[in-house]
Amino acid sequence: GFFVAYTGVQPMVVTLGGSFLYSGLALLVSGMSSTPAYQGISGFPSKAEDGAFVDYRFLGKGELLGVPMPIVIYLVLIVLCIWLLHRTKYGERLYLINTRLVILSTYVLSAVSAALAGTILTSNVNSAKYNVGSGYTLAIITAVVLGGTLNTGGKGSILGTVLASLIICILRYGLPLCFDVSTQNLDLPIGIVLVLVVLGREIAGRGMIARAVRTLRKSAAAS
Repeated sequence: GFFVAYTGVQPMVVTLGGSFLYSGLALLVSGMSSTPAYQGISGFPSKAEDGAFVDYRFLGKGELLGVPMPIVIYLVLIVLCIWLLHRTKYGERLYLINTRLVILSTYVLSAVSAALAGTILTSNVNSAKYNVGSGYTLAIITAVVLGGTLNTGGKGSILGTVLASLIICILRYGLPLCFDVSTQNLDLPIGIVLVLVVLGREIAGRGMIARAVRTLRKSAAAS
Protein backbone atom coordinates (compact mmCIF):
# COMPACT_ATOMS: atom_id res chain seq x y z
CA GLY A 1 0.00 0.00 0.00
CA PHE A 2 2.83 2.38 0.78
CA PHE A 3 4.49 1.86 -2.60
CA VAL A 4 1.19 2.33 -4.46
CA ALA A 5 0.15 5.42 -2.52
CA TYR A 6 3.45 7.26 -2.13
CA THR A 7 5.68 6.10 -5.02
CA GLY A 8 3.16 5.61 -7.82
CA VAL A 9 4.04 1.98 -8.54
CA GLN A 10 1.37 0.06 -10.44
CA PRO A 11 -0.86 -1.87 -7.99
CA MET A 12 -0.70 -5.08 -10.02
CA VAL A 13 3.12 -5.04 -9.97
CA VAL A 14 3.23 -4.55 -6.21
CA THR A 15 0.58 -7.24 -5.68
CA LEU A 16 2.39 -9.85 -7.76
CA GLY A 17 5.77 -8.92 -6.31
CA GLY A 18 4.42 -9.11 -2.76
CA SER A 19 2.79 -12.46 -3.51
CA PHE A 20 6.08 -13.97 -4.67
CA LEU A 21 7.96 -12.37 -1.80
CA TYR A 22 5.71 -13.67 0.96
CA SER A 23 5.38 -17.08 -0.68
CA GLY A 24 9.16 -17.31 -0.62
CA LEU A 25 9.29 -16.27 3.03
CA ALA A 26 6.61 -18.85 3.90
CA LEU A 27 8.58 -21.52 2.06
CA LEU A 28 11.69 -20.51 3.97
CA VAL A 29 9.86 -20.77 7.31
CA SER A 30 8.38 -24.15 6.33
CA GLY A 31 11.86 -25.40 5.51
CA MET A 32 12.96 -24.66 9.08
CA SER A 33 10.57 -27.28 10.47
CA SER A 34 11.25 -31.00 10.77
CA THR A 35 8.86 -31.83 7.91
CA PRO A 36 9.54 -31.21 4.18
CA ALA A 37 8.45 -27.79 2.94
CA TYR A 38 5.92 -29.23 0.48
CA GLN A 39 4.07 -30.92 3.36
CA GLY A 40 3.79 -27.75 5.39
CA ILE A 41 3.68 -27.28 9.14
CA SER A 42 0.94 -29.28 10.84
CA GLY A 43 0.09 -30.90 14.15
CA PHE A 44 -1.73 -27.96 15.70
CA PRO A 45 -3.67 -28.65 18.93
CA SER A 46 -7.05 -29.80 17.70
CA LYS A 47 -9.54 -31.65 19.91
CA ALA A 48 -10.45 -31.77 23.56
CA GLU A 49 -11.41 -34.93 25.41
CA ASP A 50 -15.06 -34.53 24.38
CA GLY A 51 -14.09 -34.41 20.70
CA ALA A 52 -14.74 -30.69 20.20
CA PHE A 53 -12.24 -28.62 18.27
CA VAL A 54 -10.33 -26.24 20.51
CA ASP A 55 -7.69 -23.53 20.39
CA TYR A 56 -6.42 -22.69 16.92
CA ARG A 57 -8.40 -25.40 15.12
CA PHE A 58 -11.63 -23.97 16.53
CA LEU A 59 -11.42 -21.08 14.07
CA GLY A 60 -11.59 -23.40 11.07
CA LYS A 61 -13.45 -26.45 12.37
CA GLY A 62 -15.38 -25.37 15.44
CA GLU A 63 -19.03 -24.39 15.70
CA LEU A 64 -20.92 -21.65 17.49
CA LEU A 65 -24.54 -22.53 18.25
CA GLY A 66 -24.38 -25.15 15.53
CA VAL A 67 -23.00 -22.74 12.90
CA PRO A 68 -19.45 -23.35 11.58
CA MET A 69 -17.02 -20.73 12.81
CA PRO A 70 -15.82 -19.67 9.32
CA ILE A 71 -19.42 -18.77 8.43
CA VAL A 72 -19.85 -16.89 11.73
CA ILE A 73 -16.69 -14.89 11.08
CA TYR A 74 -17.80 -14.30 7.48
CA LEU A 75 -21.18 -12.89 8.56
CA VAL A 76 -19.60 -10.69 11.22
CA LEU A 77 -17.16 -9.27 8.67
CA ILE A 78 -19.98 -8.57 6.21
CA VAL A 79 -21.89 -6.55 8.80
CA LEU A 80 -18.71 -4.77 9.91
CA CYS A 81 -17.73 -3.83 6.34
CA ILE A 82 -21.23 -2.60 5.47
CA TRP A 83 -21.18 -0.40 8.57
CA LEU A 84 -17.68 0.85 7.76
CA LEU A 85 -18.45 1.76 4.15
CA HIS A 86 -21.96 3.16 4.50
CA ARG A 87 -22.22 4.49 8.06
CA THR A 88 -18.88 6.17 8.68
CA LYS A 89 -17.07 9.22 7.31
CA TYR A 90 -14.15 6.97 6.43
CA GLY A 91 -16.43 5.01 4.09
CA GLU A 92 -17.44 8.21 2.33
CA ARG A 93 -13.80 9.10 1.81
CA LEU A 94 -13.15 5.73 0.20
CA TYR A 95 -15.62 6.56 -2.56
CA LEU A 96 -15.01 10.29 -2.94
CA ILE A 97 -11.55 11.31 -1.71
CA ASN A 98 -8.56 9.80 -3.49
CA THR A 99 -5.74 10.77 -1.11
CA ARG A 100 -2.55 8.88 -0.38
CA LEU A 101 -3.59 8.13 3.19
CA VAL A 102 -6.95 6.71 2.08
CA ILE A 103 -5.26 4.54 -0.55
CA LEU A 104 -2.74 3.28 2.00
CA SER A 105 -5.49 2.48 4.50
CA THR A 106 -7.43 0.42 1.94
CA TYR A 107 -4.39 -1.74 1.29
CA VAL A 108 -3.87 -2.17 5.03
CA LEU A 109 -7.47 -3.34 5.43
CA SER A 110 -7.04 -5.68 2.46
CA ALA A 111 -3.87 -7.12 4.01
CA VAL A 112 -5.61 -7.67 7.36
CA SER A 113 -8.49 -9.42 5.59
CA ALA A 114 -6.08 -11.65 3.66
CA ALA A 115 -4.21 -12.52 6.85
CA LEU A 116 -7.47 -13.44 8.59
CA ALA A 117 -8.56 -15.59 5.62
CA GLY A 118 -5.19 -17.35 5.61
CA THR A 119 -5.43 -18.00 9.34
CA ILE A 120 -8.90 -19.55 9.01
CA LEU A 121 -7.88 -21.62 5.99
CA THR A 122 -4.78 -22.92 7.75
CA SER A 123 -6.87 -23.79 10.78
CA ASN A 124 -9.39 -25.61 8.60
CA VAL A 125 -6.90 -27.79 6.70
CA ASN A 126 -4.57 -28.19 9.71
CA SER A 127 -1.52 -27.37 7.63
CA ALA A 128 0.48 -24.19 7.07
CA LYS A 129 1.85 -24.42 3.52
CA TYR A 130 3.44 -21.69 1.47
CA ASN A 131 1.03 -22.24 -1.44
CA VAL A 132 -2.15 -23.20 0.42
CA GLY A 133 -4.20 -20.32 -0.99
CA SER A 134 -2.58 -19.86 -4.39
CA GLY A 135 -5.45 -21.58 -6.20
CA TYR A 136 -7.99 -19.00 -5.07
CA THR A 137 -6.50 -15.97 -6.84
CA LEU A 138 -8.61 -16.20 -10.00
CA ALA A 139 -11.79 -16.92 -8.03
CA ILE A 140 -11.21 -13.89 -5.78
CA ILE A 141 -10.61 -11.54 -8.70
CA THR A 142 -13.71 -12.85 -10.46
CA ALA A 143 -15.86 -12.43 -7.35
CA VAL A 144 -14.74 -8.83 -6.88
CA VAL A 145 -15.28 -7.90 -10.54
CA LEU A 146 -18.57 -9.79 -10.75
CA GLY A 147 -19.71 -8.03 -7.58
CA GLY A 148 -19.57 -4.65 -9.29
CA THR A 149 -16.24 -3.26 -8.14
CA LEU A 150 -14.47 -1.21 -10.81
CA ASN A 151 -10.74 -1.73 -11.28
CA THR A 152 -10.46 2.05 -11.66
CA GLY A 153 -12.05 2.58 -8.24
CA GLY A 154 -14.95 4.69 -7.07
CA LYS A 155 -17.64 2.04 -7.30
CA GLY A 156 -18.38 -1.21 -5.48
CA SER A 157 -20.51 -2.78 -2.79
CA ILE A 158 -20.14 -5.38 -0.10
CA LEU A 159 -23.43 -7.14 -0.87
CA GLY A 160 -22.54 -7.38 -4.54
CA THR A 161 -19.22 -9.01 -3.71
CA VAL A 162 -20.92 -11.36 -1.25
CA LEU A 163 -23.44 -12.51 -3.87
CA ALA A 164 -20.67 -12.90 -6.44
CA SER A 165 -18.60 -14.99 -4.03
CA LEU A 166 -21.59 -17.28 -3.49
CA ILE A 167 -21.89 -17.72 -7.26
CA ILE A 168 -18.20 -18.60 -7.49
CA CYS A 169 -18.59 -21.11 -4.65
CA ILE A 170 -21.50 -22.72 -6.50
CA LEU A 171 -19.32 -22.99 -9.60
CA ARG A 172 -16.33 -24.40 -7.74
CA TYR A 173 -18.22 -26.97 -5.70
CA GLY A 174 -21.44 -27.46 -7.66
CA LEU A 175 -19.89 -28.33 -11.01
CA PRO A 176 -17.86 -31.31 -9.67
CA LEU A 177 -20.84 -32.64 -7.70
CA CYS A 178 -23.59 -32.17 -10.30
CA PHE A 179 -21.78 -32.40 -13.62
CA ASP A 180 -18.72 -34.46 -12.69
CA VAL A 181 -16.35 -31.68 -13.77
CA SER A 182 -12.76 -32.34 -12.77
CA THR A 183 -11.41 -30.05 -10.08
CA GLN A 184 -8.41 -29.40 -12.31
CA ASN A 185 -10.69 -27.75 -14.89
CA LEU A 186 -12.57 -25.41 -12.55
CA ASP A 187 -10.49 -22.39 -13.54
CA LEU A 188 -11.96 -22.62 -17.05
CA PRO A 189 -15.59 -21.67 -16.21
CA ILE A 190 -14.44 -19.07 -13.68
CA GLY A 191 -12.13 -17.52 -16.26
CA ILE A 192 -14.96 -17.46 -18.81
CA VAL A 193 -17.22 -15.68 -16.30
CA LEU A 194 -14.50 -13.11 -15.59
CA VAL A 195 -13.93 -12.36 -19.29
CA LEU A 196 -17.66 -12.09 -20.00
CA VAL A 197 -18.28 -9.76 -17.06
CA VAL A 198 -15.39 -7.46 -17.97
CA LEU A 199 -16.41 -7.47 -21.65
CA GLY A 200 -20.08 -6.81 -20.84
CA ARG A 201 -19.19 -3.96 -18.48
CA GLU A 202 -16.93 -2.41 -21.10
CA ILE A 203 -19.63 -2.64 -23.77
CA ALA A 204 -22.30 -1.22 -21.46
CA GLY A 205 -19.99 1.56 -20.28
CA ARG A 206 -19.33 2.74 -23.80
CA GLY A 207 -23.00 2.67 -24.72
CA MET A 208 -22.50 0.17 -27.53
CA ILE A 209 -25.74 -1.64 -26.77
CA ALA A 210 -27.79 1.56 -26.77
CA ARG A 211 -26.26 2.68 -30.05
CA ALA A 212 -26.92 -0.72 -31.61
CA VAL A 213 -30.57 -0.58 -30.50
CA ARG A 214 -30.99 2.94 -31.93
CA THR A 215 -29.41 1.82 -35.20
CA LEU A 216 -31.80 -1.13 -35.43
CA ARG A 217 -34.79 1.14 -34.73
CA LYS A 218 -33.73 3.58 -37.43
CA SER A 219 -33.25 0.73 -39.88
CA ALA A 220 -36.69 -0.68 -39.02
CA ALA A 221 -38.33 2.74 -39.34
CA ALA A 222 -36.66 3.38 -42.71
CA SER A 223 -37.85 0.07 -44.06
